[in-house]
Amino acid sequence: MIDFFTHSFNALSHGVLGYAVPFLFVLTIVVFFHELGHFLVARWAGVRVLTFSLGFGPELVGFNDRHGTRWKISAIPLGGYVKFFGDESEASTPSAQTLAAMTAEERAGSFHHKKVGPRAAIVAAGPIANFILGALIFAGMALYYGKPSTIARVDGVVADGAAAAAGFKIGDVVVQIDGKPIESFADMQRIVAMNAGSALAFQVKRDGAIVSLTATPALLERKDPFGNSHRLGVLGVEHKSQAGEASTAPVGVGEALKIGVEQVWFIITSTFKFLGSLFVGQGNPNEVSGVLGIAKMSGQAASAGFQFVINLCAVLSVSIGLLNLFPIPLLDGGHLMFYAAEVVRGRPLSERTQEMGFRIGLGLVLMLMVFATYNDILRMAAS
Repeated sequence: MIDFFTHSFNALSHGVLGYAVPFLFVLTIVVFFHELGHFLVARWAGVRVLTFSLGFGPELVGFNDRHGTRWKISAIPLGGYVKFFGDESEASTPSAQTLAAMTAEERAGSFHHKKVGPRAAIVAAGPIANFILGALIFAGMALYYGKPSTIARVDGVVADGAAAAAGFKIGDVVVQIDGKPIESFADMQRIVAMNAGSALAFQVKRDGAIVSLTATPALLERKDPFGNSHRLGVLGVEHKSQAGEASTAPVGVGEALKIGVEQVWFIITSTFKFLGSLFVGQGNPNEVSGVLGIAKMSGQAASAGFQFVINLCAVLSVSIGLLNLFPIPLLDGGHLMFYAAEVVRGRPLSERTQEMGFRIGLGLVLMLMVFATYNDILRMAAS
């Protein structure tokens, strides 16, 4: 037992020291754009912004802009917030007594005195900014690196695998999966990996004719180049690149933006598939990562090159944007849920109801953080 804790401590110490800088770089970019979305739409709606903070806790450095907003970097760099006029806390919770005592001029700049539409737009702007950032990063990478294209040809079929059972043959070229065009072998791998246990409809080109096949990828555990284990869908086919076959085609701005949006949509749909698999008991909850896991991925990405850091930044931005839209009080989605109730009822929920909701939301978020951190510690201890 002592050896286990010693090994765990050494692994965590190495991770914290080795991954802190790339983790903070990635997290700061993602948080900044999230809060910038809130900030810009609030300014557009005429709401006074008191504070724009990267991090929580005591202020390390900051300045006031000409509108009176305090821009600052705080001591605990695990998130950030925008505080509006009328907010009692960083979670944008109001005080009925404070709001009632405001003058007409103060109410004009108060977040909580705005109509439901502007308030909802301000809240939704943070996650939307994350989606936009992710799409722009993916689009920029496509513009810079081009679009890789390796024909999705089957050069080998693993005996007793899903492909063999479905009737795949050597020489088949996959052209569609569930109606989606397949432009490269990587496209096919990505779809198969996220659909373990789900039947997929394949269209393959065989001897000049189109053949329809149905295959259900098997769930297997694979390790990435860094030694991290992942449970993925596997078809059981092999591909051997031939000389001169792999190519990278340049793309224009329009095509690059299309690629960026498709990548964002893929992450969103993949996340819901993973959550759905957890709900029905097929997914592995141990794959849920927290702050330590993200820090480790950031360090691994940094060791692989700047391209991988930026790619992780895009993935994390989309993931955080989506997480914030979940209907959990304390998150942006929880605020939007309260606003939806306000529209239905014709008046806001009571202060007590909202306070109870925020407490429940805080409890759920803390439980998720503890669970994710526990998973991270076990993975680091085992590595």
